[in-house]
Amino acid sequence: MKEFPSLLQTFLIDYLPKRRGFSPHTLASYRDTFVLLLKWMHSHEGIVPDKVTMASLGPDRVGRFIRWLREERGCAASTSNARIAAIKSFAKFVQSDAPEHLETCRLLLKIPTAKTPKPTEVEFLSVSAVQLVVAAASNTLRELAIVSVLYDSGARVSEICSMTIGDLTLTRPHTARVIGKGRKARVIPLSAQVGEILARYITSERAHMGPAEPLFVNRSRTALGRAGVAYVLQKNVAAAHRTHPEEVPPRAHPHLMRHSKAMHLLEANVNLVYIRDFLGHESVTTTEIYARASTEAKRRAIEAGEARIIPDSPYSAEKRADLIGWLRHLL
Repeated sequence: MKEFPSLLQTFLIDYLPKRRGFSPHTLASYRDTFVLLLKWMHSHEGIVPDKVTMASLGPDRVGRFIRWLREERGCAASTSNARIAAIKSFAKFVQSDAPEHLETCRLLLKIPTAKTPKPTEVEFLSVSAVQLVVAAASNTLRELAIVSVLYDSGARVSEICSMTIGDLTLTRPHTARVIGKGRKARVIPLSAQVGEILARYITSERAHMGPAEPLFVNRSRTALGRAGVAYVLQKNVAAAHRTHPEEVPPRAHPHLMRHSKAMHLLEANVNLVYIRDFLGHESVTTTEIYARASTEAKRRAIEAGEARIIPDSPYSAEKRADLIGWLRHLL
């Protein structure tokens, strides 16, 4: 009978990366879920990691773990739901790989997730604020390239970090190839201006590097990580805020640039389906958050609706005055 230790090892080392092709970031998230679970079971249930069995993973115990995440660890509903998703994914794997644990897995798959409110507001920068941040980064070619491609591509920070030199097309039309969620590749169009910035950056700082080399590197000459991208962005956001506090907020995170690009595309009347493909969303339902949040898009839609529904008055100002006079006389 296969037991928890060997099943978890196969799940993390073989099933997720090889059979399902999950990204390193998803693997890290799933691994962290089980690290937290094993630590909690040791400290709160008195079960040391090497004594954990599939029978130990009853729904009541896992339920207590989820409550601990929410109430004591202070995790948001979305975070605890991500932990539940990892455990359910493990249960689905065990069902087919070790059917002797079918009943335990069936109960795990019934664990409910917390309801999360649909966001109605999206935090984003105005076009002028983005221009100010890019201008602040213009003193350094590397930082200018990072900030520019972060906004212009609308890519996730993980996609930027994993981008290689060979992923770029440096002749017009400029494009960038990225690997998104689910290891799905997509090609993103880049503006001519950003394409030229990247071409100058590669010629100046990444010359003679092969196409498989990371596009952006840190001081150790390894691929720049999320924290590095966030640092570069925040440094230039802070600089722009000091000179234009009314336009630029004091702090920003990389995903803010992705939100900003999406909102700017929407407000430029780009079809929501194209924005979905540009951002790499699985469904247009995900992209609709920007339509719900954009007051400019709502205003245009309402004004267009009013123009179709309420026609111009057929009466001139003189005729309207005569009509009002006649009604007053009648009453």
